[in-house]
Amino acid sequence: MSKDKLIIFDTTMRDGEQSPGASMTLEEKVRIGKALERMRVDVIEAGFAIASQGDFEAVRAVAAAVKDSRICSLSRARAEDIDRAAEALKPANASRIHTFIATSPIHMKYKLRQEPDAVLESAVRAVKYARNLVEDVEFSCEDAGRSEIDFLCRIIEAAIDAGARTINIPDTVGYAIPGQFGATVGQLLARIPNADKAIFSVHCHNDLGLAVANSLSAVLQGARQVECTINGLGERAGNAALEEIVMAIKTRPDLFPVETTIWTPEIVPTSRLVSSVTGFPVQPNKAIVGANAFAHESGIHQDGVLKHRETYEIMRAEDVGWGANKMVLGKHSGRAAFRARLDELGIPVGSDNSLNQLFVRFKELADKKHEIFDEDIHALVSDAQPNAVEVFKLVSLEVTSKTGTKPEAQLTLNVDGVDKVVTATGSGPVDATFRAIEAVANSGTSLDLYSVNAITSGTDSQGEVTVRLSQAGRIINGHGSDTDIVIASAKAYLNALNLLRGGVSRAHPQGEAI
Repeated sequence: MSKDKLIIFDTTMRDGEQSPGASMTLEEKVRIGKALERMRVDVIEAGFAIASQGDFEAVRAVAAAVKDSRICSLSRARAEDIDRAAEALKPANASRIHTFIATSPIHMKYKLRQEPDAVLESAVRAVKYARNLVEDVEFSCEDAGRSEIDFLCRIIEAAIDAGARTINIPDTVGYAIPGQFGATVGQLLARIPNADKAIFSVHCHNDLGLAVANSLSAVLQGARQVECTINGLGERAGNAALEEIVMAIKTRPDLFPVETTIWTPEIVPTSRLVSSVTGFPVQPNKAIVGANAFAHESGIHQDGVLKHRETYEIMRAEDVGWGANKMVLGKHSGRAAFRARLDELGIPVGSDNSLNQLFVRFKELADKKHEIFDEDIHALVSDAQPNAVEVFKLVSLEVTSKTGTKPEAQLTLNVDGVDKVVTATGSGPVDATFRAIEAVANSGTSLDLYSVNAITSGTDSQGEVTVRLSQAGRIINGHGSDTDIVIASAKAYLNALNLLRGGVSRAHPQGEAI
């Protein structure tokens, strides 16, 4: 008996990017887009074209670079949003405009300040307008999880008549419970006369830790598209994790009447890429992609796995990409091999000069670290990206830390072309380093997050540091990597300061979240 296809719609670069400080550059979005393409993701939501000029250019760049997946841009139910999305999507082989409007009583009353009939008219007008520009239109009922089902039936029926091919039912605030949410999707499919003319989709947030469960419940009731993100990235508590949705479907074919076309060995490499780009480390006990996901410490478990793997493992680690990132480069590797690996990873090289600069950085890393893994290359490229004007440049750093004395950092910073030397003490070497930087920068920022993540295993692993700074309501994440954690920390802090000084910011129009 053949199974229905479950469409996997990835919104890592749109909803995932709404995590505080998780903004991605155009080059990083292209790298992620190519990774999702290798994974055979059906639809990639590359951004919200009208949010900013940067978002527009990123959607356009992903549309030009990715050829085997459908590229989507989000838009409010407004003509100017839809025009901007259509323009950004022009280079795509296959495109989709995803337009939405709020449908819950609380959103219609307090945010839109519109009566339900006016909301319905706006939805129909937006879908018709979008269909004049692209063939594939998706319509979302924002806050559907708290919407009245009678109104949902009315507006969805009208949207399908207007030309929407996909209808999305988002649990925007993570309010739903699996049985109830699945039943809602089932009722909509049963009650709406033209429901057979569209694919029904779900987009679940994880505020109660139920995003994956809610999504799978909806699939059992007839949803045939799931909107999700790599590592469950997303605003607040995140979204349904793509890797968990896909592997649940693959692992339990006895329960689910659907299958996906996802190439699962790319899951772990893509997870690590997204983690590197955003600076959001994956917790060790995270399902599928966490470092401990296939680890067994219990003697009973170890004995069982050795005798027969399926006693304690329901999936094979290699099926999701664990062990796939073998060491391919070292200090004796040449420029041609390095470029070939960049091409395989979907990393755009650009000019020969750019390649030469990256190759020099690679050789410097290879002198410190004998084995170079794919994750190291992603981190190296991320560090080399021109994310901001470098007002502050690290020239040298010397840290003294020993038992019984207060750690001290002596720092030389180049500030707008002038070297400045400063010394500071702190409770630890990193604290002393940050105090030394602030003695020069005097940024007036608040340090909201300091996170260290080992990029690969082993004591020679690069440390990847994320520093989150806030200033007058602006939130910026800085990233840095090095085999020396203190230097990586200094790089991350300076990266954040440079982003702040460069005015890097993302402006999201009201109502972006669905």
